[in-house]
Amino acid sequence: MDLSEHVGGLRRELASLTRFASEDVRRTAEMLADALDSSIRLTLLDVLSAAASEITARLDGAVIDVRLSDGEPEFVVTTTPVEEDEPPSQSFGDGSEDAGQARVTLRLSEGMKSRVESAATASGLSVNAWLVRAVGTALAQPSQGSGSSGRRKGVGQRLTGYARS
Repeated sequence: MDLSEHVGGLRRELASLTRFASEDVRRTAEMLADALDSSIRLTLLDVLSAAASEITARLDGAVIDVRLSDGEPEFVVTTTPVEEDEPPSQSFGDGSEDAGQARVTLRLSEGMKSRVESAATASGLSVNAWLVRAVGTALAQPSQGSGSSGRRKGVGQRLTGYARS
């Protein structure tokens, strides 16, 4: 999807609003349009992501992701096969699944990111769907005893770092 077409449409609207104004007002509007270009693109991406999340929430067995490809958004639809012994939606008993969706920024090393992408592809899932399933599985497992050191092993350990996507 080419956002330039939509950003250009907003520029044309602004120009038509100022067509009867003085040259100073027209020039100011043009400078504002130039300054707002990246903000407009970011806002359009937010709208597309929100729409994809809303549509995904209403679909059974499919996830719609908005991904940037060469600086332009594209929609990727991934179907998530439901296994026969697995219920369609996992519930962990705390009612949090009914509260909607939240966005989380996750930083992974390049190596771990590659492994997650490979595992997701092998499972026929998007990376997001695979991570949601992995978190759900980890939460469904009873926590291991904290041991004498007071530190929990596995889930709950903090990893730090930065990853590019």
